[in-house]
Amino acid sequence: MYPDKQIAGSDSSNQINARRRLRSRWCASLLLCGIGLCLSSPIMLAAPLPPTHVDDSTGHPRVIVISDIGNEPDDQMSLVRLLLYSNELDIEALIAATSTWQKAKVHPETMHTLIDTYGQVRPNLLLHAQGWPTAEELASHVYSGQPGYGLAAIGPDKMSPGAEAIIRAVDRNDSRPLWICLWGGPNTLAEALIQVRATRRPDEVDKFVAKLRVSSISDQDDSGPWIRREFPDLFYVVQPSNQTGDEYYYATWTGISGDFYYRNGTGANSTIVTNEWLDANIRDKGPLGKVYPKFMFIMEGDTPSYLGLIENGLNSYRRPDWGGWGGRYIYRKPYGETHPIWTQGGDLFSRVTSQDTVIGMDGKQYVSDQATIWRWREAFQNDFAARMDWTIRDYRHANHNPLLEVNGQSGIAPMMVDAVVGKPVLLDASHSHDPDSQHLHYNWFHYEEAGSVGSNLSAVSITGADTEKAVVTPTAVCRPKWLPMFSQCNGDGVAHIILAVTDDGSPKLTSYRRIILNVHAAPAP
Repeated sequence: MYPDKQIAGSDSSNQINARRRLRSRWCASLLLCGIGLCLSSPIMLAAPLPPTHVDDSTGHPRVIVISDIGNEPDDQMSLVRLLLYSNELDIEALIAATSTWQKAKVHPETMHTLIDTYGQVRPNLLLHAQGWPTAEELASHVYSGQPGYGLAAIGPDKMSPGAEAIIRAVDRNDSRPLWICLWGGPNTLAEALIQVRATRRPDEVDKFVAKLRVSSISDQDDSGPWIRREFPDLFYVVQPSNQTGDEYYYATWTGISGDFYYRNGTGANSTIVTNEWLDANIRDKGPLGKVYPKFMFIMEGDTPSYLGLIENGLNSYRRPDWGGWGGRYIYRKPYGETHPIWTQGGDLFSRVTSQDTVIGMDGKQYVSDQATIWRWREAFQNDFAARMDWTIRDYRHANHNPLLEVNGQSGIAPMMVDAVVGKPVLLDASHSHDPDSQHLHYNWFHYEEAGSVGSNLSAVSITGADTEKAVVTPTAVCRPKWLPMFSQCNGDGVAHIILAVTDDGSPKLTSYRRIILNVHAAPAP
């Protein structure tokens, strides 16, 4: 299947044999996906990170996007929003790829067009914040992935510039994890992983894989399930799906705007994800707004892959079960998978699942996976609109996010607090302020579903929830079970308290701080 290339007469026999050995290793690697090219056994890698692991690295999240841009408008929309947060993300590669919806071509030129437009507004963005990369820098990170579909398109003689860029980024001397945000098919990632496994020792492969974090918008070619099967220690967030799109309805990511097309967003504020709202708040604002197209099906279906990486204080990228703008996931083994991954579902019997319980626009209670995203919709849409204002307005005529301080600690990092059942914990945000000198509104709430993996979920009460100072009192290490007969509780518990502070600007902007209570039982009398 992979014939030798024409080899120049000056090549030595050692070079020829080396190439043949590489192809043989590729052949063995591909067999592991079930293609049946030759006989081999899987190389067993180290155990995955425990699900209770928290990424505690500092600095902006590192990001590589693999996108089937050009397939339909949503990738272009998602890239416009991504560029508006490029001062908070270290974008190391933008890879134009294929998918089940675009099987035989890639469109890096569309990425370049958007980046060129970003370059026109970057001087104005610098009036509002620092850290914006130049258009030239971003353009140098655009690559073509494998231009064919799925596993059948990759091979030892077909290494794409995108796959090479992934390998270089992982090999860079940087302790931060590298997020691979999949907006299309991941066969370019598969290509990089096979190349590494074919050319490195198993311990080196382990180190390579350990640096990766994959956030996938369902499965958009056949290489996603293969990657998860062959690299079981790879950190992977996805709701597995077939290649037809008829399972997208169930996916968490549709909570960004799937209310009308997927009809699964009952309770959400649908008015702020319409083309009419986008016309007024995004498309009518300068050069970058003009290249934000109208959607065909839904707005920005790919954006949830990176929405949780934005530095808003929720820090949900540190562990997927914490929950944030990009949704909340749990660690379990879905049907058809060989091992647990970060995904949807869970134990309905115990009510520990990937679903959130949220009060909708009509005041009623809704429970769904999509609610883990749409519960934040007003905040992330307003944030997007404000950043689009930054491209055309000076600092004085635009709005900026509140800056929070809790118990003397400023910044956005999560706070860990030890707490004991029955003993009040004072949380003081009175020294928070707004850079535009606007009035601030405070909301302290218990994110009851957050942090469920490997932990007991505790019960708490909150007084002063709408003031600068709140008092949180743990009332039980383990909150009451759905069925009282199953009430066993061992060990400590956890409770995630979220502070959301919103200003009076236009649009109103919200900043967050996450306080994680490690709840201990009261000492015996």
